[in-house]
Amino acid sequence: MKKPGKKWIIISVIVIILILVAVVSLSSNSKDKENQRATVEVKKMNVIDKALAVGSIEPLNEIEVKSKVSGVVGKLFVEVGDFVRAGEPLVEVKPDPTPLELAQTKRELELTTLEMETVSKELDRSKQLKAKGLISDQEYEMLVQQYDQAKLRNQIAQERLDLIEKGWVRIADTNIETVVKSPLTGFILEKNVNLGDPVVPLTSYQPGTALMRMADMKDLIFKGTVDEIDVGKITEGMSCELQIGALPGKNVTGEVTLISLKARKQENTTVFPVEIKINQTDGAVLRAGFSANAHIIIARRDSVLAIPERVVTFRNDSAFVQIPVGELGSEERYIKTGLSDAIQIEVLEGLKEGEVVLEKEVKKIT
Repeated sequence: MKKPGKKWIIISVIVIILILVAVVSLSSNSKDKENQRATVEVKKMNVIDKALAVGSIEPLNEIEVKSKVSGVVGKLFVEVGDFVRAGEPLVEVKPDPTPLELAQTKRELELTTLEMETVSKELDRSKQLKAKGLISDQEYEMLVQQYDQAKLRNQIAQERLDLIEKGWVRIADTNIETVVKSPLTGFILEKNVNLGDPVVPLTSYQPGTALMRMADMKDLIFKGTVDEIDVGKITEGMSCELQIGALPGKNVTGEVTLISLKARKQENTTVFPVEIKINQTDGAVLRAGFSANAHIIIARRDSVLAIPERVVTFRNDSAFVQIPVGELGSEERYIKTGLSDAIQIEVLEGLKEGEVVLEKEVKKIT
């Protein structure tokens, strides 16, 4: 049996030496990583304290269009998204009286006509009697008044019949018709009826059928809610930055115009409604109903010394940080803090730009 050659012995020794070197190197790196401590550097940055409001974009003036006469939708002049001016036709409500309603209106006209004719004949006889001095002036004036009242009731009955049969009537140089016209200049946001749908009129005792919703889209506002924790920090006039989900990257700004005096419950939390006037849209086309978040700027510090708030220890109304000393040592240092945005905190005294602060040790879960 041959013995291993000198060449193979040398190769084996070299391999063993390389393995030993690798093991020592890994062990050394592991110890260095264990000894290396996490730190953060004191830098200048902007610290902004904000309050969050959650809501949506809404028109300042949005109204429901309703009819003052009953019937069915006979014609639609506009569609959703159309721009209309005040006074332009929107919907024609075609009269659709029930047989009983039509019969009653016609009979009422016949009764008032008969009443007017009867009083007219009596008035003619009274004129002759008054000329002969057989009745007093007071009696004659009462008959004149009765005739005027009967004539007015007959006119009202005629106008009611014209309205439910023809769909329009003219009263004192004013056309009363069943065509609903636009009360303002703006856009049609929503259409609630179709051809043939019944229409209930708007009266003092019933809300009536909402035919459509419209608004002037020039003036838009943000309507949302703020948590009760933040509402005490904000005031009217504060500037805001809005983030709109449908328009990422757009710089939309505004200012607080209304803070409700009354809270409301929302998902077991107490919130206060707020309104924000939109001033700058960055060229974005805003639409009613866009969901948005508004960051209300409570306070702002630009280019100030700051560190992450997580490295600060608060104790007895004072703030402290750990400063590294040597390779493994540290010392506690008192600092004076300023504005915080819950992530970064302003440092007023105790640290200089470029200094480093130790991160807090993370306790291992056992």
